[in-house]
Amino acid sequence: MKTVSNTHIEFNSNDLANEKLLELYKGMLKPRMIEEKMLVLLRQGKISKWFSGIGQEAISVGVTKALMEDEYILPMHRNLGVFTARNIPLHRLFEQWQGKEGGFTKGRDRSFHFGTQEYKIVGMISHLGPQLGVADGIALGDLLNNRKKITAVFTGEGGTSEGDFHEALNIASVWNLPVLFCIENNGYGLSTPVKEQYNCENLVDRATGYGIEGHLIDGNNILEVYSTISTIAEDIRSNPRPVLIEFKTFRMRGHEEASGTKYVPQELLNEWALKDPIANYKNHLYDLGLLNDKIDEELKRNIKLEIDENLNRAYDQKAITPSRSIELNDVYKDFDYEYVKESDNCKNIRLVDAISEGLKQSMEKHDNLVIMGQDIAEYGGVFKITEGFVESFGKDRVRNTPICESGIVSTAMGLSINGMKAIVEMQFADFVSSGFNPIVNYLAKSHYRWNENADVVIRMPCGAGVGAGPFHSQTNEAWFTKTPGLKVVYPAFPRDAKGLLNTAVNDPNPVMFFEHKGLYRSIYQEVPENYYTIPFGEAAVLKEGKDITIISYGAGIHWALDVLNSHDDIDADLIDLRTLQPLDVSSIIQSVKKTGKAIILQEDTLFGGMASEISSIIMENCFEYLDAPVKRIGSLETPIPFAKELENQFLGRTYFEVALLELLKY
Repeated sequence: MKTVSNTHIEFNSNDLANEKLLELYKGMLKPRMIEEKMLVLLRQGKISKWFSGIGQEAISVGVTKALMEDEYILPMHRNLGVFTARNIPLHRLFEQWQGKEGGFTKGRDRSFHFGTQEYKIVGMISHLGPQLGVADGIALGDLLNNRKKITAVFTGEGGTSEGDFHEALNIASVWNLPVLFCIENNGYGLSTPVKEQYNCENLVDRATGYGIEGHLIDGNNILEVYSTISTIAEDIRSNPRPVLIEFKTFRMRGHEEASGTKYVPQELLNEWALKDPIANYKNHLYDLGLLNDKIDEELKRNIKLEIDENLNRAYDQKAITPSRSIELNDVYKDFDYEYVKESDNCKNIRLVDAISEGLKQSMEKHDNLVIMGQDIAEYGGVFKITEGFVESFGKDRVRNTPICESGIVSTAMGLSINGMKAIVEMQFADFVSSGFNPIVNYLAKSHYRWNENADVVIRMPCGAGVGAGPFHSQTNEAWFTKTPGLKVVYPAFPRDAKGLLNTAVNDPNPVMFFEHKGLYRSIYQEVPENYYTIPFGEAAVLKEGKDITIISYGAGIHWALDVLNSHDDIDADLIDLRTLQPLDVSSIIQSVKKTGKAIILQEDTLFGGMASEISSIIMENCFEYLDAPVKRIGSLETPIPFAKELENQFLGRTYFEVALLELLKY
């Protein structure tokens, strides 16, 4: 039913039941009243920051009400209506904003930087973009399990300039993922107006470029939002595909309260004030006879009472008592390692074959495991590790991806959130820089922040010695060993590679799994044919001696073995770390206390690498046992050169033997 009233928005009730019409009003009124209270508390110093969504309630509430309660929503700062429409107890929101124990992040993050599986909400991080790819992964999980669900994800018009936006839409389009991409175009990215952010008339026009459907919606019209999204969502459930929605609205307050709105022309604020979604809809309901002053005041009294009661409950909760053990224990999800014994039946295979075999057996063990990467399907990957996998497991589980590392890492995170396991193959470890943000800021921090693990393995073909130059030769493990929340594995032998890879897939935490491509086809070993596991954090002592401790991993282990094989008189402990995070500190300390001398060999450039960290550990724990300074050997402080002569000069292998012999003489 269409009505004409004194509103500045044209409403069409679309035969919605009276109960639904009132429900939508109450749905918008509640977050507005909470926000008004939060602004008072902000001035009183009782919360630290606030990102206002006043004037944008119709979008959050309309979209959330149009979705089923078990469908995931990925909101942003100004989407309080998503949380209230999902009926999250208000005291938990207030405790979150006050940094109390009862909040969703235990005081570890603020505002809306959290998620909750109970209410199927996945919160943002400050880097904004990755959540779009996360929505892709959640939707992919639903698609693979034939759940007929959709996922809704929000971004602002400013966020559409980020590469993650383009990657996520492209992935969703290519894979026909049931994602509702919601752009809240509210006029400003902090202080930057839209005319300085993009040069097209409407952002929804970009849908054409991705080959997907797009809709432009008045974001202040709750009935248009709810009805349009309801219709689209129902269709997507039966006909999976991505849809781009642009909601035109306006941000009536500052980016956050401290920034103010002085950069906004007053006439623009006046114009949009007339389009307030709640005031206009209230008038519409008055016109329909569904709302009057008495009913409205009763609704407000009840909401105020709910707010006050829940605020008092939050105030009554004591401040968090810091505990080092609790903080450290929450960085990783608990992992009940299951030891699976190696069989006696072995075959002599290469490192590349062992990794392929481990992947295949893990795929057989975990039917919810998906492998993603560039050219990994029919082509089998550039190193042919997944050759034949499509025939065994199908293209749903062995997925070629567009060239977009950030979007695919985020997609892997979404799969994990939706109960799946994911392996992402970086074509070369060097290319991980294009996916760095979601790894170190999303995967690594999610369990600590809101108890959500990232069941993701990132495979990293790495290393020099093959004349591949600066962009295909890095061994960049130090980028990740510094990041709490990641585990880092770096095997040197086929037997270890297979067992550790199986463990990595079983581990519910994010694992960076380094595979030295120079060892792929040069190192053979007897490898058990069965599925087996090797625990993280246990180094292998390859040789035992009393004169010196040699510590290394990856290709460095083979360099050390070559030197020791040419010097029968050197009596050394040779420790292969195998995993760098967790690190087997006890084996290092025990060995150095026995030998009194230590040399650490890494392929990575020397400064800031693992050798420096291990050297510090030895100095702090073994100083009184040392008979000589701890020696570190790494590669030159340059990018990795292409020419063989230059590469040989670059690698730490060139300097190890002389340094070892000098240290023995000390």
